[in-house]
Amino acid sequence: MPVETENQWKRADNSVLLISERSRLQSSSRKRLSKMASTDVAARPSTSKPSAKDRINRLRELELRMNEARKLNHVEVVAEDERKKRPANFEAKRKRTEWEDEQEKLREDCAKRGEDFDRVKVLDQGADDVERWEKKKKKKNPDNGFSDYEQATHRQYSGLAKKLKPDMNEYGRQKDKLGEDFYASSNTLGLHQQKSSDDAINRMVDDLEKQIDKRTKYSRRRQFDDEADIDYINERNMKFNKKLERFYGDYTSEIKQNLERGTAV
Repeated sequence: MPVETENQWKRADNSVLLISERSRLQSSSRKRLSKMASTDVAARPSTSKPSAKDRINRLRELELRMNEARKLNHVEVVAEDERKKRPANFEAKRKRTEWEDEQEKLREDCAKRGEDFDRVKVLDQGADDVERWEKKKKKKNPDNGFSDYEQATHRQYSGLAKKLKPDMNEYGRQKDKLGEDFYASSNTLGLHQQKSSDDAINRMVDDLEKQIDKRTKYSRRRQFDDEADIDYINERNMKFNKKLERFYGDYTSEIKQNLERGTAV
């Protein structure tokens, strides 16, 4: 067979192979596309009109969900209202109560086992906690600032009581001298039974003078503003009005402005 004819047959065979391979790929592609189309149609919701029964079931399901959501919202609103009504130190009190219950339970367990409660309690504490607790116990008369006049008076009384140093010898002599009259009763006037010594009176005078001197250092003169509005009748009323403005000025500023403009309802 000539060489040229052989080459033509080879090219023809290659063409046939290419055509068959292309046909096979096209058929496989068509199969995949048809499979994807069938899957898409199956996944797509039906466009047919739902029946009345389906609508009623759907409506009932929605109503059940709405009722459940309403109940959950009501429970959450009640819980939130309860949390708002709690005092500011509720969490601290709760933790304190839980801690006391744990300590009481540990005390009972130690009593049953015959162990020392203080020793068992210290075994669970770290060195840092013990050191911090000791520093806290050593700290006396902490100055937490002014909160109210009752607490300020109590702190002043406690400070004066700590400074008081009674004379135990004089105390014993008066007790022996007065006998049963030394202890006050409902008939005791306290005018003639006991008489303070001159040293005790001098100590009291010195202490009062120190208190007066210390009180004068706390008082400082405020600058007087000539352009400020005069809404007071005397100096005491001026201080009282300033205190009211300091605590309630942010809440009553709009009412005050309306009264000054004459637009208050």
